[in-house]
Amino acid sequence: MLRIITQRMEAESELRRISNRMFDDQVFHKEATVTEVLQAVRRQGDEAVVRYTTEFDQVDLTPSEFRVSGAELDAAFQQVKGDLLRAIELAHSRIVEFHQKQLPQSWVSFDDQRDVVLGKRYTPVDAAGIYVPGGKASYPSTVLMNAVPAIVAGVKRVVMVTPPGREKMLNPAILVAAQVAGVEEIYRVGGAQAIAALAFGTTTIPPVNIITGPGNIYVTLAKKQVFGHVGIDSLAGPSEVLVIADETAHPRFVAADLLAQAEHDSLAAAILITTSSRLAQEVNEEVMRQIEHHPRRILTEKAIANYGASIIVANLTEAADLSNQFAPEHLQLEIEEPWELLSQIRHAGAIFCGHFTPEAVGDYLAGPNHTLPTSGAARYASPLSTETFMKHSSIVQYGAAALAEVSEAIALLTDAEGLPSHGNSVRLRQQP
Repeated sequence: MLRIITQRMEAESELRRISNRMFDDQVFHKEATVTEVLQAVRRQGDEAVVRYTTEFDQVDLTPSEFRVSGAELDAAFQQVKGDLLRAIELAHSRIVEFHQKQLPQSWVSFDDQRDVVLGKRYTPVDAAGIYVPGGKASYPSTVLMNAVPAIVAGVKRVVMVTPPGREKMLNPAILVAAQVAGVEEIYRVGGAQAIAALAFGTTTIPPVNIITGPGNIYVTLAKKQVFGHVGIDSLAGPSEVLVIADETAHPRFVAADLLAQAEHDSLAAAILITTSSRLAQEVNEEVMRQIEHHPRRILTEKAIANYGASIIVANLTEAADLSNQFAPEHLQLEIEEPWELLSQIRHAGAIFCGHFTPEAVGDYLAGPNHTLPTSGAARYASPLSTETFMKHSSIVQYGAAALAEVSEAIALLTDAEGLPSHGNSVRLRQQP
């Protein structure tokens, strides 16, 4: 059952507690474990990857078994056919269409009077590694959401890593999604050891320039530690949804949306902020009804009990203010006029407007990316995009007259900073 909160101070305190749920006392112990894994893989390469895969995944692999073979990729298509394959292809086409619109444009500005050219040039990274979780479920949607922006950005080498299942097998839907997206270099390696292999390289797994994709706390901490040696997308925490609803919302819809988040993980957060005490009560009753026969009932109940809340507010402005404080990964506006409230929303990973826009439509095939900032990171971070896999270079060209015009100002600045050779590089060009 969702705990109902009516006091503003209590609501703010509860939202802070939920936002910080990832940072428990165990994180420091796990940091040490991750450091050990990263150092071992950096020094010992494939040998360490094999050892930690046996220890953590209970799967014995040899380096020659890391990479998924062409025969396995072909076999996956024999297992994924019909409606599921068409759904993967539909999702892929819509995700591609959206991300193509994100492509940044290089530009050059010519100032003929001053003989100055300035510009910005975008180029993709050479190699990207995408991490796809294993464990409790398989996620072909995560494959598409990470691979598509990399491919659209023009990355030449896109690599996928994912933990091996029992009997060393991988979910065929994941393999099909990867191939539909254009990824065929796939390794059955997971955990911190996979992040280390992508960052530092091994004999079998060449290094990449950037690593993206969600994972458990060990994967997240590994990405945190290799950042700087390689780029990363973000530090993904447990998933979360915040629903702002008014009296026009459907209790069944709202309850289903909250449970859709809670079923992810026992640390998932599901929060309702509403102007209607009647709706809060009806949603609570509906949550109890829908969860009764849920196939992941124990996990989902734990998430709702620990990180669920129903907050009653006086008006939608107060709801928006609380939402901005929490900065949710997913924000659903199940209200009569969502576009009117949208201008008050400053911090959210993805915003779903209206009664017929469940988070699931965005998670799977609307087009926007579902790799989103969590744990309050939406205050400063953005969803995964084509720009995640690109960088830009500044372009500068000065003619002789243009340089002469600014040479004195440059000399004054370089002298003030005690860098005479900088100034000299300008002065020499002014001499006949």
